[in-house]
Amino acid sequence: MKGGLTVIIIIFYNNIIIGIRDLRKLLVPALFLAINLFAENGITLQEAIQIIKSNNLEIRIAELNEAEAKKDADIASGYHWGKLDFTQNFARSDDAGNVFGFKLASREATFGDFGFDEFLGGFAQVQNADQLIGALHDQDGANRLLATEPEKLNDPDARSYFQSKVTYQIPLYAGGKIVSYTKIAKTVARLKNLDKEKVVQEKIYEIRKSFYDMALLNETIKNLNVILNNIKTLEKMVNELLTEGYAKNTDKLEIEAKKSNVKRLKAQMEANKKLLYHYISFLLNQEVNEITTPEVAVIQLPNVSVDEVIQENLDVKKAKTGLNIYNEMISVAKAGYLPEVGAFAELQTADDTFLGDASDHKSYTVGVRLTWNIYNGGIDSANIEKSKVQKMKMKRQIELAKKGISLQFRKIMTQIESYDAEIESLEKEFGLANEIYKTYEAKYQENLVSINDVLIKQSYQIQKIMELLRVKNLRNERVFALEKLINKED
Repeated sequence: MKGGLTVIIIIFYNNIIIGIRDLRKLLVPALFLAINLFAENGITLQEAIQIIKSNNLEIRIAELNEAEAKKDADIASGYHWGKLDFTQNFARSDDAGNVFGFKLASREATFGDFGFDEFLGGFAQVQNADQLIGALHDQDGANRLLATEPEKLNDPDARSYFQSKVTYQIPLYAGGKIVSYTKIAKTVARLKNLDKEKVVQEKIYEIRKSFYDMALLNETIKNLNVILNNIKTLEKMVNELLTEGYAKNTDKLEIEAKKSNVKRLKAQMEANKKLLYHYISFLLNQEVNEITTPEVAVIQLPNVSVDEVIQENLDVKKAKTGLNIYNEMISVAKAGYLPEVGAFAELQTADDTFLGDASDHKSYTVGVRLTWNIYNGGIDSANIEKSKVQKMKMKRQIELAKKGISLQFRKIMTQIESYDAEIESLEKEFGLANEIYKTYEAKYQENLVSINDVLIKQSYQIQKIMELLRVKNLRNERVFALEKLINKED
């Protein structure tokens, strides 16, 4: 609907000046403008605004985007507290290294696992310590013993391995990266909140525009009904004059054709009225069949200064908020020069059965790890300079946005002032057109002018109605645009 009413009115206005014989062309476009929205007990504008805030699907999606960004901030903050992991391993192997490692992890390794029984078997004939010493000094015998391959160590039986392990790791110092990333995530959440506010303002703008369009349409229909009544009065007058012989049959035919055309247009207006209700129903995400339009068709101009507009503008707020992200990105880049320190603690138990003798087989490990990048080809320095450039660019964008909004504000205010003057003039012209029509209607009754002269004056009357409606609609649209600049709901 945004801008649609204005386009339709301009089309109508361009067609209306072509003359009485093209009356059909100028009234048909008016069909798309004049939609009967009269409703006494329908939804009010304030009620519609509350409904749209809680029910509009686009606003709901924006709220979900905001909630998602807040969770990202929670995630970033969560890295402060480290992580606690539980690991349960199960394995079965007959690999010599694995089997010995399994036994060692469960504190069940014995000298027998090294083949000591086979080693000592070589001293079976030794009776005392002196003989053992003598045997060890026998070079050939010692070499034979040392060359013995222990079967239990090299070719063990397969063994199952159950390891239950709890590990806790926490960053003690990360150069401020976690703090900066948390601030960035919170800033992004704030940006999403501003995005949501912008969507809310856009939807409120659309529903208010629709309601005020309806008010203008009601005003148009009211004037068109007056014209239709005038046509009926004129028709009655022509019939009387025709009976008395003072009018022509063509006068009657022209009146009937004009009346028929107006009735046809009213029937088409009802169809377009349904289309507009469909659009309002879409905005409110519920079925709407009746509304109450504002009593005043022209919106009051808000009393604001250019500084207030810049201060409250959502785009400027977003740009300023985004600047905080680049401040933190500089901090993140500088953290590349600093070391990272983390601590960890690990508690485990292992056995050939699940949690078997867990208390006897438990073990722990604690430690601190320091990581410090000494050189990376100047990447850290380049990242810092890049972040500084991005920050400077954002500052320039904020200045540009402020100047652009200031220009928009002054342009809109100038347009509104021009429309106010034009509305004042057109209201006087419309009043004059009404008086002229009444005069020509009386002259026709006295047979001083032709029916064609009367219809021409009536067409001029319609022209002023539509011109006035067009300018009022343009003025309302500019006021709505001003309210969007200052984040104003009503």
